[in-house]
Amino acid sequence: MSAIYRLQCKTQSYDWGKLGDVSKAATYAKASGTPIDNSVPYAEFWMGTHPNAPSIVLNDKTTLKELIKNNVALSTEDVYKQYNGDLPFLFKILSIRKALSIQAHPDKVLGARLFKEFPENYKDPNHKPEMALALTPFEALCGFRPLNEIVHHMEVYPELAELVGNDISEEFFSTVKSTGDSTKPEDIEHNKSVLKKVFSSLMHSSSEDVKRLLAKLVARISEDNDTMSKLIVRLDQQYPGGDVGVFSSLLLNYVSMEPGQAIFLGANEPHAYLSGDCVECMATSDNVVRAGLTPKFKDVDVLVDMLTYSYGSAESQKMAPVKYGQHSLLYDPPIDEFAVILTKLNEGETEEHPSIDGPSILIVTSGSGKLTGEESDYELEEGYVYFIGANTPINATSNESGLEFYRAYSVATDN
Repeated sequence: MSAIYRLQCKTQSYDWGKLGDVSKAATYAKASGTPIDNSVPYAEFWMGTHPNAPSIVLNDKTTLKELIKNNVALSTEDVYKQYNGDLPFLFKILSIRKALSIQAHPDKVLGARLFKEFPENYKDPNHKPEMALALTPFEALCGFRPLNEIVHHMEVYPELAELVGNDISEEFFSTVKSTGDSTKPEDIEHNKSVLKKVFSSLMHSSSEDVKRLLAKLVARISEDNDTMSKLIVRLDQQYPGGDVGVFSSLLLNYVSMEPGQAIFLGANEPHAYLSGDCVECMATSDNVVRAGLTPKFKDVDVLVDMLTYSYGSAESQKMAPVKYGQHSLLYDPPIDEFAVILTKLNEGETEEHPSIDGPSILIVTSGSGKLTGEESDYELEEGYVYFIGANTPINATSNESGLEFYRAYSVATDN
């Protein structure tokens, strides 16, 4: 039985997605025969076994999950048992035209509790750590800013301090002045507790106050040319009518990434993707707790209570990959479910990936070439997706166009 299969994968259409052929998600779907409508937003391209958009073997009715079930060795017995027959990760392409919601993903304990108590809003008991790797210039909000930057924003944008309230704002100013730079554990915990007060007060503001102060702020800064002022105006245009998430952007790190750069979003950390195309890999879960920049259900109390309130610089949010072969980088986040390899080849170059003791999915994001595995050759073209069974070494060679592909994989853990 073969260990390499070309997949046909499905798109998801959400309002924030890029339209038609402008979307990388649409471009890659088109490569396996999906017709594209240029008036439709193609937000996501899903690769994996998730029941909402399961991948199937190309020119076959078999789903990837059925394929693995019929030959468990493709996944390995250990991975198959550990993740109940599913792939432990969901691999995606995201193409973002306008900002996604301010959100966080629960850890396993909270995910299980939310699923049990509110199954109408939380569809499974799993956690959802995720990693985003930029395909094009990419913007995101990720984690709380350094405390002195938040103080600066409260001074430059006094509407934020007014919305938070004078007492809490003054307590925050005083705390940052006295212990904001401290590295003592007890000071850091106190700083976090006061930051939580600030965020809670902001998120629980009345819709009337948010609308009034946001309108005042946007009118005042509409001609300003700095990054944050332009971002505030843009977010207000995307979510008009007074969305508290616009103010949240002043508390969170603005992260700008170039292609190949990545961020990891652990459990209980606030974030929002703003624009661009990325490769995303996550644990297989739909659990999202939202609180702004969205018309969807907002669970403000849960979000405020779940966050870690860790704070630090925008650059500290970026991952440092390690070399993996001559032409590849490995992005290995601190979780069990997945890691991702990026391989970039110039014309005529070759890269070998040794066998991996677990299943993987590979997507060609640009260029073309040839994949060799199990003494067979497979074409590589932009948008082609392959499932590669466990313990299968592969060799990739680029054509004159060069070649770039991402490969997500998982191995069993000892737990």
